[in-house]
Amino acid sequence: MKSLIYILLASTLTFAACFDTKKEDKADTSDKSMPMMMPLETMPIHRSNPLVKLKLAGELAPDQETELYAKVSSYVKKIHVDIGDRVGLGQVLMVLEAPEIQSQLATAKEKWKAQEAIYIATKANYDRMFKANETQGAVAKDALDQITARKLSDEALLNAAKAAYAEIQDMDNYLIIRAPFAGTITDRNVDLGAYVSPMGKAGEKPLLVVQNTQKLRLSLAIPEANTHFLHVGDTIHFRVRSLPQNKYSAKISRKSGTLDLKLRAEKIEADFINTGDELKPFMVAEAEIPLQHREPTFFIPKTALVESNLGVYVIKDDNGKAMKIPLSKGRVMADKFEVFGELNEGDRIVVKASEEIQEGTTIPAPKK
Repeated sequence: MKSLIYILLASTLTFAACFDTKKEDKADTSDKSMPMMMPLETMPIHRSNPLVKLKLAGELAPDQETELYAKVSSYVKKIHVDIGDRVGLGQVLMVLEAPEIQSQLATAKEKWKAQEAIYIATKANYDRMFKANETQGAVAKDALDQITARKLSDEALLNAAKAAYAEIQDMDNYLIIRAPFAGTITDRNVDLGAYVSPMGKAGEKPLLVVQNTQKLRLSLAIPEANTHFLHVGDTIHFRVRSLPQNKYSAKISRKSGTLDLKLRAEKIEADFINTGDELKPFMVAEAEIPLQHREPTFFIPKTALVESNLGVYVIKDDNGKAMKIPLSKGRVMADKFEVFGELNEGDRIVVKASEEIQEGTTIPAPKK
């Protein structure tokens, strides 16, 4: 009886195993029969010429900025300005004092006067001898040559004394610091009685800094690929972070004409008249630069462009077969690329291209 039960149990297990195996085989067969469908939607391309805006960060710099240093070692005697003061061209900003220069100037002046007196006496003697020489044989020729040489020598010494006095006088004039242009005092680093020396020493700060804040320069570095779009006179719009609600405009005033070796970009400057001192020098400006070709070009969706180790290309529908067309990129929009290559008006390209699509793949005809 027990043997019969064992036989029946074994038969049941064997039957169940066979049933599961057939079920798995059927499942495998059904999975393998499912085809891998990959839709290749295409679209025609057409030339267009949209206005593309390039966004770049720039800097607003003062049109003119000068750091004023002492020319000679001296002491600060008077200070007529402070930071924030408006100054005019040639206005006296600071007076320095150097007593030794005053002494040198007085000495040089006395030497000049002494040499001038010697020359006057020599010149008078010279004139008398030449007047006497009008009578033939009254004055020896050697005496005339000597007095002429003496006159020329004393005249040269007088001119040298004048030059020495003028040199020291120029040094004395350096003790008066004047504004090189109309602007605003933006920095002051000395007080009354401070000892100052000529620039060049390590860590030496300028006495004063003058900036022309009425006119600012917007400085931008334009990438190499976009330099040919911009010309002197073009308008640039920009904003600053501290006043995001305001939009400003400036015209390109100058281009460097060369590329920076590190950035591979061309420096351009746009002048901005800073009415009311609304903007400050060295603010960061967020500029919008218009980029537009003279002739229309092709713009394609970003999904249609393949960028791989083999290069940049699109997949063109060539009589129902996939063909890779190498391209180079131009301007960039939010969802499109400007491309250049062997493409023609009306060509159809795959909208969603990828590296998996091999050349020669069948492309279904577009639905009408």
